[in-house]
Amino acid sequence: MLRSYPPQIVLEAVLNGLLTGAVYALVALGLTLVYGVLHIINFAHGAMLTLAMFAVLMVHLSLGLDPYLAIVPLAALFFLFGYGLQRFVISPASRNDDGAILLVTLGLSIVIENALLAVFRSDTRSLTLDYSFSIVDLGFALLSLPRVIGFGVAILVAGALWAILALTDTGKAIRAVAKEKLGAALVGIDVNHVYAVTFGLGAATIAIAACLLMPSFYVNPRAGNAFVLVAFTVVVLGGMGSIPGALVGGLIIGVVESLCGLYLGDSLGQIGIFLIFILVLLLRPTGLFGARA
Repeated sequence: MLRSYPPQIVLEAVLNGLLTGAVYALVALGLTLVYGVLHIINFAHGAMLTLAMFAVLMVHLSLGLDPYLAIVPLAALFFLFGYGLQRFVISPASRNDDGAILLVTLGLSIVIENALLAVFRSDTRSLTLDYSFSIVDLGFALLSLPRVIGFGVAILVAGALWAILALTDTGKAIRAVAKEKLGAALVGIDVNHVYAVTFGLGAATIAIAACLLMPSFYVNPRAGNAFVLVAFTVVVLGGMGSIPGALVGGLIIGVVESLCGLYLGDSLGQIGIFLIFILVLLLRPTGLFGARA
């Protein structure tokens, strides 16, 4: 039997779910962007998120750089990393065969996870920051400061990504390749370059998500996989390849997880996520914003 709570507690759970969901959406953005353009699932997404989280940890411990201040340099670094990974590793190794690309990204995931395991062992690590447990008091709800910051940054990043795709020449090239690869190549667009830029943008969003997660989360060599499982559900719910869908889907999933945790307990908090995953596949396989093939 479900427990009964005062409306204030339910409202607080919903607000905290929205804050968590924004970060889920940010993790999902990179996944859905790569799928929307390259039409493949990047199985290395979780391992790259873990790598980014360790990068945030090491930058803070070695340079004393705050995770939020590390957003710009790490996003730029991971953009270059993602660009190089697609241009000089994934594309040559797969020879533009979609099935081979899946195997290559799966192999990259195994390599990254085992490299992190060799360097950092299996220990779980976290950052101790002055504001990690700070609270924002709205009068009617108490919210975690790192989650509030994460929500704001995630919305800004989603808006910036939409602006890049909608308003810039690079974005127009990305949309052209996503819609018709052969036609884009015939009008002079470098398809391999666009693929690499897209993969780089996906990697940059992963780095930003890692910077937002580390003030309130832990990291070990498999930490990123938990977020990517949720991100897959977000992408399916919002629609494969849809950026607005990833944002809305992330917010919905965050609220569902929070309410399930409130009423069913923390151990069953994610059961609602996977129920949504199954229902979407059964009732609306294209997702909320997805288009039929």
